[in-house]
Amino acid sequence: MADLRTAMDPAAPGVARFVLDVAGVTFVGSTALSVMLQPALDRPVVLAGTVPRRLARLLELTGAEVAFATAPSVAKGTVMIVPPRRG
Repeated sequence: MADLRTAMDPAAPGVARFVLDVAGVTFVGSTALSVMLQPALDRPVVLAGTVPRRLARLLELTGAEVAFATAPSVAKGTVMIVPPRRG
C-alpha cells in the first residue's frame, strides 16, 4: 500500500496525470480506492489495461467510476486526451 500511496501522491509536482496499470489487479479495498481517488480531485487518473471485473464492480457500486478515465494500455493512457470530469 505504501508504494501505491507514494506513486499516487496528489501533491507530486510536475505530474499532469496518473496512469495505473490495473490489468493484474486481483483486489482493491477501501483504503486503496481512497488512495486512487485522492489525486483524481485535481488531475486525471487513467486506469490502463482491462479493468478486472471485481474492480469494475467496486467502482460501479461506489460511484467512483466517474473519477477515472480508461485506456487499453499504459502507453495509450499516457498520451490520450482525457475529457474533463462532469461536476
